[in-house]
Amino acid sequence: MVKDNYSLNTELLYSKLKYKHLLSELELNKKHSSSINFLEKKGIKPGKIRQHAANLLASGALAGSLLLLPSPSNIIHQDNSGSTVVLVSESSFDRALSGQLQNVLPKEVGLLNAEQEIKITHIINQICGINSVAQLEGNRLNQNYGLIGAEQHLPRYPGDSIDQHGEYLQAGITPGLGGWGYFAYSKNQLNADLVQKEKYYVAVQTLYLPDWGTRTAYLSKWYKHRKVIVINPQNGKAVIAVVADAGPAQWTGKHFGGSPEVMAYLKLNVGMQKGPVVLLFVDDQENNVKIGPLEYNAINTPDIIKTI
Repeated sequence: MVKDNYSLNTELLYSKLKYKHLLSELELNKKHSSSINFLEKKGIKPGKIRQHAANLLASGALAGSLLLLPSPSNIIHQDNSGSTVVLVSESSFDRALSGQLQNVLPKEVGLLNAEQEIKITHIINQICGINSVAQLEGNRLNQNYGLIGAEQHLPRYPGDSIDQHGEYLQAGITPGLGGWGYFAYSKNQLNADLVQKEKYYVAVQTLYLPDWGTRTAYLSKWYKHRKVIVINPQNGKAVIAVVADAGPAQWTGKHFGGSPEVMAYLKLNVGMQKGPVVLLFVDDQENNVKIGPLEYNAINTPDIIKTI
């Protein structure tokens, strides 16, 4: 049997597709110039009609789900341009996110299929304005929907102590270092960014990744302080965190660990101090997404949604 050996020149393919796209735009402009002018005056690029339509549909669906919530904070408002705007509170967004996720997630924590992952990332993008992914640069966690448990504060620099951490001191501080060591070499080098990274950190089970044993050095560097979004689907609370520790062990029955601040914001710092969460990578190449509780605002949400 002869094995065909083909290689795909992606750059050439991209160039040809771009060329075809430009030819189509020129042909469209030549035959329907008046229609093109009309659309552009309305702020719609002819080549992005499909994307614009998808955004409108998503915004409409989100607005509908928000209006159906039994909350007096939902108000239909006409802005100065005559557009209809839905004013909602942050709690309404929490409930909308929770409701949308629960419609997709399985009844029990476990592995998500490809269709569920796509739907969930779309929901997060439309409601939160965050580009989340289950797989980033070819890497993925062993689980994206699982149980998170409470962790202690991590030592940020040599000599760090629990009384230096400000909040949730009752959680204590780990006797050893996190999976990626100190955040700074000394107290003087501890800046505001590193303080936030320790406050809002998660532990993920890197040890159980199928390629951890063969790509340890690369993966260790890749996962260090990797930005993730963590959502409690039961109440819609969402927080941006970074990976700063490894674990927990499989025998614990938990799949992730959360800092005292993460667990408190997700409302999981009471009772058994654990619960189900969705945890996905944040695709943030420009480093625009801030670490900490996710703030819902007009910039992050569809045009017809505003928060009050």
